[in-house]
Amino acid sequence: MSSKYILSLDQGTTSSRAIIFDENGKIRSSAQAEYAQIYPQEGWVEHDPIEIYSSIAAVASEAVARLNISRGDISAIGITNQRETTIVWDKKTGAPVYNAIVWQCRRTAEMCDKLKADGHADMIYKKTGLPIDAYFSASKIKWILDNVDGARKRAEKGELLFGTVDTYLMWRLSSGKIFATDYTNASRTQLFNIHTLSWDDELLSLFDVPRKMLPEVKPSSGIFGYTDEREFGASVPIAGVAGDQQAALFGQRCFTSGCAKNTFGTGCFLLMHTGDEAVESKHGLITTLAAMTDNTPQYALEGSVFVGGAIVQWLRDEMQLIRTAAESEKCAMNVSDTLGMYIVPAFVGLGAPYWNQYARGLVTGITRGAGKDHFVRACLESIAYQVNDVLCAMEKDFGISEKKLAVDGGASANNFLMQFTADITGRSVVRPMTLESTALGAAYLAGLSVGVYDPDALKNPQSGDTVFTPNMDKSARNKLLDGWQKAVGKTIYKD
Repeated sequence: MSSKYILSLDQGTTSSRAIIFDENGKIRSSAQAEYAQIYPQEGWVEHDPIEIYSSIAAVASEAVARLNISRGDISAIGITNQRETTIVWDKKTGAPVYNAIVWQCRRTAEMCDKLKADGHADMIYKKTGLPIDAYFSASKIKWILDNVDGARKRAEKGELLFGTVDTYLMWRLSSGKIFATDYTNASRTQLFNIHTLSWDDELLSLFDVPRKMLPEVKPSSGIFGYTDEREFGASVPIAGVAGDQQAALFGQRCFTSGCAKNTFGTGCFLLMHTGDEAVESKHGLITTLAAMTDNTPQYALEGSVFVGGAIVQWLRDEMQLIRTAAESEKCAMNVSDTLGMYIVPAFVGLGAPYWNQYARGLVTGITRGAGKDHFVRACLESIAYQVNDVLCAMEKDFGISEKKLAVDGGASANNFLMQFTADITGRSVVRPMTLESTALGAAYLAGLSVGVYDPDALKNPQSGDTVFTPNMDKSARNKLLDGWQKAVGKTIYKD
């Protein structure tokens, strides 16, 4: 074949996608499939691991068929995945012992509260860069071992394996020959020391997780192993793996210290590369590992906004104020402001930099003249305000940042939101031609390791970017930000 293809498998929270990139990083084919969200009780979120794998297998087949190539024409596979989501399965049969516990699930919140009360927060943060929270994998593993009949004894005997979604997919695609993860995914388990780059005995003991359950940890770019011909239809190297947000950082070519990106998805995930420095945050951010092409540690600061594009879904599905997500842009541009209205979308508490699980949503400043368009505009503005909160925290922690912000994700297609983000942050917002930065990052990582992509070429600026330049007066921006902070202050409370 004259062309070299990279298959990127993007396993997300609500859907699985397969995108085939060529040697120029252009999308040649894609397929997507949604799968079931399982809510056993309030605050619990699960997925069926078998359905996750089936959906990935299906979209991979569809993407290959659409391009009219064979699986043997694929030079390498890159995998990117929803992070923290926890799967435990039988080492011999591959059968999950329980559904995947999703990163959103709050069932272990009380367990985490007890760990905080017992004084473990500082030790855990210093080793992992993470606050104690049900968000991460460690407490989820412990819950499965403690609540599934016989699971703990089987795990101690070496009969069960744990993995984040990337590990489970590689294990299935290779028929059990690959049992590995990469540094970015390992760094989200709360069991991995991001300074020594190793599973940590003290953390394993604290969460009561047997070491023999854990996968080998490797750099994000490199040959993890090969797919099994009986399972995948060809022997293809799996050559790049990264958690979705670190993959997006890499896909945006944020390789140097101070470079930042924000993914406008269901939530917002803002990462700033900090080079070889693991910056300890004093402003509610996470210190995490960035994608690495070798064993040299690279770090990032991360802030997670729980409700980003989800507020547009809420406007459409629950409030029924708009029929499509795209309609929100038109509504917002029908009015010049919100008439002083602020909406704080703390539907499930507030993420970075506040980390308040007791906060709840708030609408403030409503006047008689406020209408639907003002309400929709306030919802979109709330996304930008939250992004600015995280950016400000990053600047305080790290001291420097580039005066531009790379963006991707579905909501980044909204021109009003991008311009308001530029205005309220005082930064140029740069939207690439290809919004699939997450899948592209996984493709870059895989392609680098098999020679499809040139590392020097990836350092060059991308063409076709759309740039939104801030044009709001500083005094107007400060007035809006002051109103936002007052609104957030009214939102935060504890029962």
